[in-house]
Amino acid sequence: MIATQVGFAGGRTENPSYHDVCAKDTGHAEVVAVQYDTRTLPTEQLLAEFFALHNFEIDRGKGSGQYRSAVFSVQDDRQLQLARRMLATLRAHGFHPATDVGCVPAFYRAEARHQQYCSSRGLTPHRRDDDRIRQLFSRAESTEDSGNQSVS
Repeated sequence: MIATQVGFAGGRTENPSYHDVCAKDTGHAEVVAVQYDTRTLPTEQLLAEFFALHNFEIDRGKGSGQYRSAVFSVQDDRQLQLARRMLATLRAHGFHPATDVGCVPAFYRAEARHQQYCSSRGLTPHRRDDDRIRQLFSRAESTEDSGNQSVS
């Protein structure tokens, strides 16, 4: 992983603040933009960890809540196609994902006080850690192209 930054995406308000998003009328989700090098971290592996480390089956806000599960990109690209295929695989194996996948016009960076929030405060976020998900996706062969990618 090269860099991460937290912010907002998937809604209709331009340049929202954290306060705006918390008011629940912007439609934005709180997201993490991840910059990574696919030569060292294949997109499949990053997405497998994404699905293994959080509960993607809980619909937090009926598709518009700030804490919903989502995979966004500013272009409809291979990442989104791969995320959709991985969701289909999860469904085929009895899971019920509520994850949004889609192209968004922009990523809006959150205020500085929200960046690296947990690590700067010595907090460990609660997370799911499901090896069944990793095993399910470890069977798939990686066909990743090389180069830098970003995923939220």
